[in-house]
Amino acid sequence: MRARLHIKGRSIIIEDLRKCNAFSKFIGLMFKRREKAAPLLFDFAKEGRHAIHSFFVFFPFLAIWLDKNNQVAEYKVVYPFVPLVTPAKEFSKLIEIPLNEKYKKIFLIMQNSRRE
Repeated sequence: MRARLHIKGRSIIIEDLRKCNAFSKFIGLMFKRREKAAPLLFDFAKEGRHAIHSFFVFFPFLAIWLDKNNQVAEYKVVYPFVPLVTPAKEFSKLIEIPLNEKYKKIFLIMQNSRRE
């Protein structure tokens, strides 16, 4: 699966995106290896401010929360072993992108757009 996100006039394409089923929503990036981990798409039935954590995720990842119109509501780098991460805005989808060599460019684009 592939996704195209727009943030502050820039377009980002995320390759190899995997949509999570019920079981993989529970596991997420836990226990994955940084270089082998693929980006994950979590699609929630109801829009809300669902909390996530990074227990047993041994590398940082980029969390991108999308609203019901698939617009970027918020994004943040989540570091290992953080007990609770809750976005300020409601969302209906979440994309978790591992910060590895393959997706490094996405991270740099997101960081640069935050500075603008």
